[in-house]
Amino acid sequence: MKFTELNLSESLLKAVADMGFTEPSPIQKEAIPLALQGKDIVGMAQTGTGKTAAFAIPSLEKINEKSKNPQVLVLCPTRELALQVSEEFEKLAKYKKIRVVTLYGGDPIDRQIRALKAGVQVVVGTPGRIIDHLERGTFQTEHIHTVVLDEADEMLDMGFREDIEAILEEMPFERQTLLFSATMSKPILAIVQKFQNEPQIVKVIRNELTAENIEQLFYEIKATAKLEVMCRLIDFYNLQQVIVFCNTKKKSDEVALELLERGYKTEAIHGDLSQRQREKVMKQFREGAINILVATDVAARGIDVSGVDAVFNYDIPLDPEYYVHRIGRTGRAGKSGKAFTFVVGREFFRLREIQDFTKKQIKRGVVPSIEDLIGIKQAQFVEKVASIAQNEDLSTFEPLLTQLRHAGLKDEAIIKALIQMQWQHQKTEYLDIEIQDFKSNKENSKERGFSKEKERRTTNKNMVRLFLNVGKMDRVRPNDIVGAFTGETGIAFKNIGQIDVLEKFSFVEVAKEDAPKVIKKMKNATIKGKPVNIELAK
Repeated sequence: MKFTELNLSESLLKAVADMGFTEPSPIQKEAIPLALQGKDIVGMAQTGTGKTAAFAIPSLEKINEKSKNPQVLVLCPTRELALQVSEEFEKLAKYKKIRVVTLYGGDPIDRQIRALKAGVQVVVGTPGRIIDHLERGTFQTEHIHTVVLDEADEMLDMGFREDIEAILEEMPFERQTLLFSATMSKPILAIVQKFQNEPQIVKVIRNELTAENIEQLFYEIKATAKLEVMCRLIDFYNLQQVIVFCNTKKKSDEVALELLERGYKTEAIHGDLSQRQREKVMKQFREGAINILVATDVAARGIDVSGVDAVFNYDIPLDPEYYVHRIGRTGRAGKSGKAFTFVVGREFFRLREIQDFTKKQIKRGVVPSIEDLIGIKQAQFVEKVASIAQNEDLSTFEPLLTQLRHAGLKDEAIIKALIQMQWQHQKTEYLDIEIQDFKSNKENSKERGFSKEKERRTTNKNMVRLFLNVGKMDRVRPNDIVGAFTGETGIAFKNIGQIDVLEKFSFVEVAKEDAPKVIKKMKNATIKGKPVNIELAK
């Protein structure tokens, strides 16, 4: 099936063509016709299946361009995803007179209010900030005809259920509700039963868990050896298009800079990039101007690039599902791919969690030695020279060769000199540091087999502990704190650590680099209706 068979407007077909798509993905093929008919939909789809376009295309087709009132509302769990969804809407609305606004915590609310007053048809936002605008009366809902819950399971996991229900209660009764989720839990079903009208079930799960065409390897190494090992693997396998995953924006920037310093064409992509910067980076990556993309999980959602040779889990993912989403970026369209995972010290238990989740064993990899790498580069050099000698017309260089001979040089000396000139441009220097894999035996496995509970309670040196003046007596749960933090401050869910809710107060661990922003943004916030007092724990 082609997009031209979906009965779409010319403006949308033109925008889709500009994005390089001709055929809809399975979720798009199933969901778009139903949505165009006005049906409510429950879409079970993972990241990377094309679900954003599956709800954006039919939503845009129903918009009255002459009206400047909000007509479509999309709820997302995080700021990063909201920005990405907005970007997709804007690309698809390229030839329509439609304006999109993104509402999320951490962005000046005055600017958002001005955008809403100026007139928008599509509102994309996080639950906390949408609630804020509803309470202020700055978001008018009477013309909303389509509501989308994107990654609904993630929003519920983050404690947004009450906010979601409150928002849906404010929407017009006569509306279309599209819900997308990777899983179908009881809380999700409760939302479906309460707020949807005879929804059509569309289930398209990409078969990532059994990716037989992806070679999966792990390397148990020291943290200080990660960059060196990655560079060796990139060179050893001659990888041309690579995505490197890190758990934080800060680490993404650091790794990208270190790769640049080593001569690799690299860029980082995360939530701090503007839409224009993100588009520029992705264009460069698709066209080969850069070979390595260093990304966070949330920022990488929706990235659909064919031809990725390998994925590096520079930081092992904190959730097994993230691993599945990460490695699904390679080995597409029937091509083979590689997934390399670095494991440091006590992170070994996370590797076992991933293997249990995917039902697939990840083999231990061997780090290429310096001798291996030099040998590979020499073989590539010989192959390149042989190809040029056999397949290209070299007659134009005969006069120059004659001059060299007249200078008294023999052919063998000329060849050696030319090899030396060319070879000095080859990257043959690697750091001689300790990168030997740790031994794998039963004793070590038992040693690493400490409980998950113990790991969760271990204080990470990259985290800081915050004090909050809300607790059990305020009916506060950990999910309420997570929802408030992510919604009001824009920090990623994975950057929140251990949460201890006590009777009258709570302690929360957050990434060290996020702490100042969290303290500043949360000082004017409320949790369960109580004003928050937050400070570094003493």
